[in-house]
Amino acid sequence: MVLEGLGQSLRDVLKKVVNSSNVDEKLVKEVSKDIQRALLQADVNVKMVLEITKEVERRALTEKPPAGKSSREHVIRIIYEELVNILGEQRTLPLGKQVIMMVGLYGQGKTTSAGKLGRYFHKKGLRVGLIAADVHRPAAYDQLKQIGDKVGVPVYGVPSESSAVKIVDAGMKEFQAMDVIIIDTSGRHALEGDLIEEIKDVANVAKPNERILVLDASVGQQAGPQAQAFHDAVGVTSVIMTKMDGTAKGGGALSAVSRTKAPIVFIGVGEHLEDLDPFIPSRFISRMLGMGDLQSLMETAKDSISEEQAMETTKRIMSGKFSLREMYDQMEMLTSMGPLKKLMTMLPGMGAGLDDKIDVEETQERLRRYRTIMDSMTEEEMENPKLIKSSRVMRIARGSGMDPKNVRELLQQYNSSKKAVKGFMGNRKLRKQLMKQMQGGGFEGLQ
Repeated sequence: MVLEGLGQSLRDVLKKVVNSSNVDEKLVKEVSKDIQRALLQADVNVKMVLEITKEVERRALTEKPPAGKSSREHVIRIIYEELVNILGEQRTLPLGKQVIMMVGLYGQGKTTSAGKLGRYFHKKGLRVGLIAADVHRPAAYDQLKQIGDKVGVPVYGVPSESSAVKIVDAGMKEFQAMDVIIIDTSGRHALEGDLIEEIKDVANVAKPNERILVLDASVGQQAGPQAQAFHDAVGVTSVIMTKMDGTAKGGGALSAVSRTKAPIVFIGVGEHLEDLDPFIPSRFISRMLGMGDLQSLMETAKDSISEEQAMETTKRIMSGKFSLREMYDQMEMLTSMGPLKKLMTMLPGMGAGLDDKIDVEETQERLRRYRTIMDSMTEEEMENPKLIKSSRVMRIARGSGMDPKNVRELLQQYNSSKKAVKGFMGNRKLRKQLMKQMQGGGFEGLQ
């Protein structure tokens, strides 16, 4: 994961503060040096590193902690706030009628990002059209068409046409009834003159509201000059940073882009079309520091699970019912929310050293195995697991293509979960709180 090394180093800095007996000038200086080392190793611009650590030192030595906060808590808050400042102001794309032009060099993930962005707006209930205006890369139209088909968004393109301007002109007319039009433009291996001229011409025809630069996180501090060159050409309004799930240092690209005043609006965190996250600096830093991001977790739940489904399952459990059916529904909801590792980084304390605490891939595989086994059970067995004895175990194993020990493992997990649920429901205070939240409007009541 991009910046994973930086995150671990900064978490070590926070531990040093937490474990200190008192906060004095010596500790502040040590912490400042540690932060400098961590940021420089992550390829963050030297000048920016010096600015942030100087500000951390100044604030830590001159500001008094707010009422009710210890000196240690105050220093941690200062470090968090100054790291957020590196990434600039948050910006959100409007959910309304607009034309978006995607620009960038080859290999940055521009076409895939166009499709991901189309999916994002489509999921928000807007009518979206994609225009394939990359006339130089072979099969660019076919790639965008395949992506469009997957996300349920129409694509306009003319594979035989060599003029991007003509395609965009026709595409704008074709999609004039759409709420959002996204134009995928041509890239190059470098900032060549003809690329700049072409995107200028396309911009003159499309008159886009948004001009989004797509950058690979591994570009490093070269992201700054690239962003500036595209900005000079068409006036870049925002940035999508791709391949944030890779192993690149990432700090150079993030800090360089923040210097251009073109805010990052989304980050690509995987190859799947749903792997596009709104970039909110405060939440990004919170997750990197292992502090979690419960607000994003709830928003993910809202986007992935119907409120009716969640409420129905919760009501059945609260009424004392917890069969394999309820367990299955819980697994369905969890897996629909995305990769387990991504979800766990949103929980406080789970992002830090995640792989040391739990084998996430094995857990994900176990969930898949359990669901396959339950798909081979009868409805009667799902509702009354006590019926499942040796002969039924063998039949279920054969039907699911699993080993009988996997079926027994599932039943053991079910019994453990049932005990945990029973224990939770026996806690009157927690039960009363959950009832109140449900009566307050389901997901809304959980915020």
